[in-house]
Amino acid sequence: MARAVQTSLFPNGLESSIILVEQTRSKPARKSNPSPTTKSRRTGTRAPEGQGKLEFLVPAPAKPRTLGTTVDASIYCDMPVATPLHRAVAAAVDWAMVLIAYGAFLFAFRLLGGQFVLNKTNLMVFGAALLLIGFTYGLLAAIAGTETPGMRWTRLRLTTFDGFALEPRHRVLRMLGSCLSVCTAVGLLWSLVDEEGLAWQDHISSSFPTLAVDR
Repeated sequence: MARAVQTSLFPNGLESSIILVEQTRSKPARKSNPSPTTKSRRTGTRAPEGQGKLEFLVPAPAKPRTLGTTVDASIYCDMPVATPLHRAVAAAVDWAMVLIAYGAFLFAFRLLGGQFVLNKTNLMVFGAALLLIGFTYGLLAAIAGTETPGMRWTRLRLTTFDGFALEPRHRVLRMLGSCLSVCTAVGLLWSLVDEEGLAWQDHISSSFPTLAVDR
């Protein structure tokens, strides 16, 4: 029993029943290099050597409009300037409001016991009161940042030479320019000879009245 050995299960002439299978590894697919024709299709055909390139012109900087006398205009925007007649109607409505306030002042003066004596001193005082009321009328509109009732009633609005809304400094300068134009009367008549129809207050404040457009 110590020497007992199990005999082979297969005859000596037969090979082992184990079949070795070779492991085949799948090689990764190589990326196909694009052919020169394909590459040229993607990048586009090369332009001929004789063909020139288009040179695009640089846009010219914005310049003011040129008037009939080849003088640069002050207004850059395309908004039209109100006609002198239209502005005169708006000014008439504003001065009517000033005269109403002046009449109320005289009525209050009479109720307080004042007497209307037509002499040089009283005329100067009453004239100064009229100008003061007119100055206060324009100052209130400038502080409120809006157009005067006469301009609003005639559908006018103020805009800068660039087409933007007025800033407080524009309105203050315009009010001071209006006082200068009214006192000299030349500033108002200047709009009749100016090629753009601008008065002194328009040039001083760099603003002008134009037609109000409903939005």
